[in-house]
Amino acid sequence: MIGPQTLLLTSQVLQSLVHERDALEAMKDAFGARVTRMPSKLYLDLPSFHGDFRAMPGYIQDLEVCGLKWVNSHPDNLQKKEFPAVMGILILNDPSTGFPLAILDGTFITRMRTGAAGALASQYLARSDSKILALVGCGVQAEAQMKAHLPLFQFSEIRVWGLEKKMAQTFLEKMKPVFSSILVCDSAQSCVEGADIICTTTPSRKPLIEFSWLKKGCHINAMGADAPGKQELHPMILKKSVLVIDEEDQCLHGGEMNVGYAQGVLEKSDIDATLGEIVLGSKKGRTTSEEITVFDSTGLAVQDLVLGKRAYEKALKEGLGQWVSFF
Repeated sequence: MIGPQTLLLTSQVLQSLVHERDALEAMKDAFGARVTRMPSKLYLDLPSFHGDFRAMPGYIQDLEVCGLKWVNSHPDNLQKKEFPAVMGILILNDPSTGFPLAILDGTFITRMRTGAAGALASQYLARSDSKILALVGCGVQAEAQMKAHLPLFQFSEIRVWGLEKKMAQTFLEKMKPVFSSILVCDSAQSCVEGADIICTTTPSRKPLIEFSWLKKGCHINAMGADAPGKQELHPMILKKSVLVIDEEDQCLHGGEMNVGYAQGVLEKSDIDATLGEIVLGSKKGRTTSEEITVFDSTGLAVQDLVLGKRAYEKALKEGLGQWVSFF
């Protein structure tokens, strides 16, 4: 006798189900969720392999879903080209019984929800007349940030810079059919100077951007620093900006804030709001056109769960995915 079954959703299936608009709507739901339980990420650091794993559990009462994302970060994979630098598996469970409803490709979910989270932050914090988007980093997440932002702003130019110009050129060739006016920059400084929205998506462990390079009124999505020791912005940028975070404990110990906080340069009091508080309307973000705003994003389990649940429900309606029995 075959009992309840679990739905497997591969990357190929998810790509047919989930698009940028779905992801943006899901991020609004995720950051607006009022009743959740979400322990901080658990890190399994493997320095001998220049990588780490993260376990990200969560529960959302409103959606009646709980689950876990198990995801790695191995930047050296970019040179090996055999595996992606980030790979993940997302498990959705029925909270009332614990039964695994679905197992999804967490790599695709991570890429889409992270891009959408940056775009959501820009929607609430950036100037609506933003014309120049700067991408510091030219990997998969830079692509996701660009695609997620395009429906929201009328850009006249998109700039990109990477540690290796060859990779930035590859980005240009791949993304030019999506947006024609892409400029490959020779330095991080030339990339961000005069930019209205800046998205940083590198694994850097030292500041790449200085405060003096920034245009008044710009917005920064600091997406790359998601583990202790990672850092893309000079701490004074965070000190002098309207600082918005996704979750306090994660940002203090593994987000863009973590190095400055450990050094005593940044304090909890430097945090102005969470993105969830701004989405819910309980706090304000930008209040003047000349303020610099920063979103410190570490990535939350609720983001994965909301987008994963949306993909699971769409798959059920469209009869997609593969059913398996584990028990």
